[in-house]
Amino acid sequence: MASNVTQHACPSPMKATSNGVFQGENPLDFALPLIILQICLVLVLTRALAFILKPLKQPRVIAEIIGGILLGPSVLGRNKAYLSAVFPPRSLTVLDTLANIGLIFFLFLVGLELDPKSLSRTGKRILSIALAGITIPFALGIGSSFILRNTISKGVNGPPFLIFMGVAFSITAFPVLARILAELKLLTTDVGKMAMSAAAVNDVAAWILLALAIALSGTGHSPLVALWVLFCGCGFVAGAILIFRPIFSWMARRSHEGEPVDETYICATLAAVLAAGFVTDTIGIHALFGAFVLGVLVPKEGPFADALVEKVEDLVSGLFLPLYFASSGLKTNVATIQGVQSWGLLVLVIFTACFGKIVGTIVVSRACKVPWRESFTLGFLMNSKGLVELIVLNIGKDRKVLNDQTFAIMVLMALFTTFITTPIVMIIYKPSKREGSADYKNKTIERKDTGTQLRILACFHSTKNIPTMINLIEASRGSGREEALCVYALHLTELSERSSAILMVHKARKNGLPFWNKGRKDSDHIVVAFKAFQQLSHVSVRPMTSISALSNMHEDICESAKRKRVAMVIIPFHKHQRVDGVLETIRTDFRWVNQRVLQHAPCSVGILVDRGFGGITHVSASDVSSSITVLFFGGSDDREALAYAVRIAEHPGINLKVIRILMQLEQVGEIAVVDINGDFNAESRLLDDKALADFHQKIPTDASLQYEVRLVRNSAEIVAIVQELSRCNLFLVGRTPAGVVEPIVKGRSDCPELGPIGSLLTSPNVSTTASVLVVQQYSTKPPLDLPVFPEINC
Repeated sequence: MASNVTQHACPSPMKATSNGVFQGENPLDFALPLIILQICLVLVLTRALAFILKPLKQPRVIAEIIGGILLGPSVLGRNKAYLSAVFPPRSLTVLDTLANIGLIFFLFLVGLELDPKSLSRTGKRILSIALAGITIPFALGIGSSFILRNTISKGVNGPPFLIFMGVAFSITAFPVLARILAELKLLTTDVGKMAMSAAAVNDVAAWILLALAIALSGTGHSPLVALWVLFCGCGFVAGAILIFRPIFSWMARRSHEGEPVDETYICATLAAVLAAGFVTDTIGIHALFGAFVLGVLVPKEGPFADALVEKVEDLVSGLFLPLYFASSGLKTNVATIQGVQSWGLLVLVIFTACFGKIVGTIVVSRACKVPWRESFTLGFLMNSKGLVELIVLNIGKDRKVLNDQTFAIMVLMALFTTFITTPIVMIIYKPSKREGSADYKNKTIERKDTGTQLRILACFHSTKNIPTMINLIEASRGSGREEALCVYALHLTELSERSSAILMVHKARKNGLPFWNKGRKDSDHIVVAFKAFQQLSHVSVRPMTSISALSNMHEDICESAKRKRVAMVIIPFHKHQRVDGVLETIRTDFRWVNQRVLQHAPCSVGILVDRGFGGITHVSASDVSSSITVLFFGGSDDREALAYAVRIAEHPGINLKVIRILMQLEQVGEIAVVDINGDFNAESRLLDDKALADFHQKIPTDASLQYEVRLVRNSAEIVAIVQELSRCNLFLVGRTPAGVVEPIVKGRSDCPELGPIGSLLTSPNVSTTASVLVVQQYSTKPPLDLPVFPEINC
């Protein structure tokens, strides 16, 4: 009988795989099919919630926490049939194991995001703000713990409970904060940099305090056990610094830019992460501490760290990490919060946590002479929590330090404090409100005083855009007069859902300054390319970086153009030329970015269709030999293209040919019919004639300039002219031709952002190797011919 009771109390472990339903077996009674179902359920729910919350600019961690709570006993788990079928108690060991493996590698990635060098350079002001964001909430957390111990947490171990509550109150989630700052475009602002630096210091301090709490929460009867755990933990950190840091540095030195990282190095590092987790778990701290320490020790420069992130992150962040939130949600039962006392304690905990973080940060920030608005912003940013908070709470629950009711209250507190961060920061520190709408004079290249400095914002997505962009900049310097041209090279970097996108922040400086340090050796080949070009030319080139999602990347481009007071933004076309000469789409999203820039830019815009202008390498000034053709139909865009071409033609190695295309009118008797729509067209034609006359006057003194007039009757004759001129190196055309020839070309645009002539020059029907720059002159009225929802056929 005793044997039967034992078998009933301890169910047999689940087998891995089933023989299938046709063999009469239920797949949900076996570990592998059940965990697959659980993973799919978690992913579908969390991704759906993330999509719903995206308009509110909430970080994905919010959706994952809510998804975990919905799957647990708080909502869906109230149905006992569902809970016993999908999340039976004997399956939770497998789920927790997978979740913790994912957590170990995620904490390794978090360590990779923390740069010890940046922490060592933290100033007194940042350090003061960080310490205030730790000490004041920690003290309030300890004070709240006394109230909880006398009400809903009676009988818990005192010292560990005090420290766990203090740590839970004082945490600022570094990865979550970085994501919020990126979404709000505050990463490269002063307040963003202060928040990131303070959160990094806070993160390290929180891990140290958590290690202390775990050491004290052991079940050993002797107080010396906690001392031994702390002593061994310090010994592990020292040993890791002495052993692993030199090994990682050696691996990083042997990983060269542009070459694949040796697979042995990747495998050895991942094995070391698991081994470090085993050691710290054996000590009695937690396996994730070992992974975090090793992540901090990996050198951040070079391709080694990037390769580690690329190999690990998508699987961990996308697949395994949501399981940790599901595991936490299965432990969270909001139904345990019952009665006025419990809900009052929830309000107390939320108020105390927010008060300590926000007020403490504001007071110290004001004492450090930070303006009021920035101080309030810092306070709410430092109040964000997330995964690290859940880690603390889960460890506390596993160690029997937190009971079910306290655990549920603390999870809801973390959810609330993080949820309110983005909306409140958007209200009190919206970037558009902060920057204002600064106006400036020279928003076009066509201007009365052609001797003023020309400012250009040249944007690029990848290294493929750089050779042509540099050669175009070289041609744009004209006669080479000092300070005649100033170029801002903006590297457009996509902020993906991957948490490692925050690694790019370490390479970014405040927008408008070079993103390299002159006193530090930097291996970034993009920076090196522009640095070398600046030294060889007379052009002031200032590289910048933009980190944003493709959905709002145009805002960064337009804001940078406004702040730098540029006359033209040059952006790459969304297609790139293949080896066989065919233009293929890189990413359709880039096309949408270009169309939004055309609609919202505060200056003129040029879209560059790259077919290798000047070759695949930078051409020195003495070797430049290019022919440029301007197809002039009329209108403001064509005048802007002509003005830019005249500027380029000042370069001694450039030959410029301007072709004015007019419509050949059929004469009836002595009357020629001309389609003129009002005074505007007449005024525009007068401006066209004046611009061409000014250009014509320069031809006798400059043999590199040519001017022709061509008469056409239909679009086929325009195609013939283009084919005749196809041997040039660069076409410069306006996006929207105007004048009497407009009816011929109107409506013939496959790509609205290129206009009819730009579309013709990029169509397969025209055989040419010339690059194309399509120009739109700045106007106070945004273009109306661009679709709200871009077509995909281009």
